[in-house]
Amino acid sequence: MTSYRFQDYTKRVRIGKIICLARTYKEHAREMNTVVTEDPLLFLKPASSVIFNQGTIIIPPMSQCLHHEVELGVIIGKSGKHITQEKALHHVLGYLVALDITARDIQAVAKKNGWPWGIAKGFDTFSPLSDAVLKEKVPHPQNLDLLLKINGAVKQSANTNQMIYSIERIISFISDIMTLERGDLILTGTPEGVGEIKQGDVLDASLGSVCSLTVDVQRKT
Repeated sequence: MTSYRFQDYTKRVRIGKIICLARTYKEHAREMNTVVTEDPLLFLKPASSVIFNQGTIIIPPMSQCLHHEVELGVIIGKSGKHITQEKALHHVLGYLVALDITARDIQAVAKKNGWPWGIAKGFDTFSPLSDAVLKEKVPHPQNLDLLLKINGAVKQSANTNQMIYSIERIISFISDIMTLERGDLILTGTPEGVGEIKQGDVLDASLGSVCSLTVDVQRKT
């Protein structure tokens, strides 16, 4: 059982399903040559893909091109179905900064052939997570700087106020499709600036002054 690591919370909370959003920042949709949709686009990642601060992203043998995507993560603390936007934040336990790693070459082949591309997102180590922070310490989650540096150079820089969908709408929308359970994690999408990571890279991600994450990249031998 894999559990979150909280900064100031002693209870163990198991990581449940990881629900990810695509195309939630207009500039990222543009750089990927895609369009923004009226409703959020969802996909799932397994909890087995999680690593934590100071962990290592492993490049799998079947991929030659991994991309980084820095994101705000929302941890569900109270289960619910058909949650209204007005009550959505009552279901949140905390926040973290995450990386959604993508095997872009595998994804490209899948998209070209009309195949599902969950494989490109689901490898072990493809979901690095920072230590989590309770929501009470994050009064304005929709106004946080989201930053990713690789080897000290800024690659992604945005603010969560640029998200197309609010956190409340995201939670409400997802809960109309599937029951949200305590421990579920919502990765709210990435801003522009995604790009390749290679063996030996060191990635530093941060969510304002709330939390940070450092991982490196190695190829499986």
